[in-house]
Amino acid sequence: MWGDVLKDENLIGDLEEIAKDTALLHGVLMRTKETPNSPEVVSYAPFTLFPTTVPKAVFHEAMAVQTQFNMLVDRVSQDPGFLEQTLASPSPTPTPKFINQMVLNVLGLNRSDYMLDHSPDGRTSLKQIEINTIAASFGGLASHTPDVHRHILKVANFPEESSCILDNNPAAGLARALATAWELYGSKRAVVMFLVESVQRNIYDHRYVENELWKRKITVIRRQFEDVFRTGSLDEDKRLFVDKHEVAIVYFRNGYMPQNYTSEESWATRLMMERSKAVKCPNISTHLAGTKKVQQELARPGVLERFFPGQPETVVQIRNTFAGLYTLDMGEEGDKTVAMALANPDQYVLKPQREGGGNNLYGAEICEVLEKLRGSTERTAYILMDKIQPVPLQNVLLRPGVPPRPIACLSELGTFGTYLRKGSELVFNECVGHLLRTKSAEHADGGVAAGVAVLDNPLLV
Repeated sequence: MWGDVLKDENLIGDLEEIAKDTALLHGVLMRTKETPNSPEVVSYAPFTLFPTTVPKAVFHEAMAVQTQFNMLVDRVSQDPGFLEQTLASPSPTPTPKFINQMVLNVLGLNRSDYMLDHSPDGRTSLKQIEINTIAASFGGLASHTPDVHRHILKVANFPEESSCILDNNPAAGLARALATAWELYGSKRAVVMFLVESVQRNIYDHRYVENELWKRKITVIRRQFEDVFRTGSLDEDKRLFVDKHEVAIVYFRNGYMPQNYTSEESWATRLMMERSKAVKCPNISTHLAGTKKVQQELARPGVLERFFPGQPETVVQIRNTFAGLYTLDMGEEGDKTVAMALANPDQYVLKPQREGGGNNLYGAEICEVLEKLRGSTERTAYILMDKIQPVPLQNVLLRPGVPPRPIACLSELGTFGTYLRKGSELVFNECVGHLLRTKSAEHADGGVAAGVAVLDNPLLV
């Protein structure tokens, strides 16, 4: 769509400066690598010069199926037998040993990520990469990128396309869910606690959600694991107190990877929070429901029917988004998966039980790992997935210190979902927005936080 413009180097140079200033004006911000914990020096969050075209039908499919995925995550989280059986395989990946079965209120803030698969017959279909049930990011910044692309398109003389950029405000939807859970907790003195990392480059993404809560007169505090260990406690009613603040909600923006638990104190802190009356977002069961192994198990024939009995339309709706997923468990089925991957490694992705992006293996890397682990239980720490085949599109990625140039790009569409359950009663279940991220086709893996992908907007066609 942007072919002629992308051939004009002078125009790209002019648009680049305007685009970066517009991003700063609209608060599409990150702290710098050099000073990740200082508000004194900030830069724009990386983004595309132009929005990326996305077929209207698959976009609406992703938005529509999000509430079904919310229900799937919630029902999996309430099935400790399924979780324990699925995650029981020998694995070098540390898995928490506690699954909370005494949960009163459950809050889910999820993001399901997809790519568009183009089959040899020319069809485009939506295929899920993963579902994030903990620390699903960029709802804040994604709420402010539409105005950036609207302005760029006006300057580039695309007024009609500018008016077609979708409104998007997941920050408000995420905050609305947190606020409703806070109200359900029932104490106006209680706070929402963001559990955060020590390095906070992406703090402005958090701040947009925080500020929505402050507008509702809900106090927000930010603490790290060590802070909660040092000052946190439970009273006789299992209420959680941190620095003398009663905590209504623990919102995990950290704790999604094993390396986030730097000591036994970190694990003890997670257990204390899990045992508390505070609403956990997510609780440990919901956290585990988002693991790669659970994703692979849900793709087995008949498993979705376990969670949606008598709902064949819902099963079909969800299953249509699944790419091929294969077990590497010890035994005949796992051995077949290993042989299949080694025979055609370029057709697959090897995915470890990790979050945060930049962890997947491709091509020769798959052969190297599976040849080494072929007879070892360590292979069960991975799953194998069909490699999705998207069509590259030309765009310009704007990053600090990188000269702008048109390159072939691939995009990943995410949809944000929220739900709240009180006991067995579903209080709400919503899709609250979307996120488009784009990267160079040269890079097989990695998100915005990993320094590979950049923020984008869909232009529906």
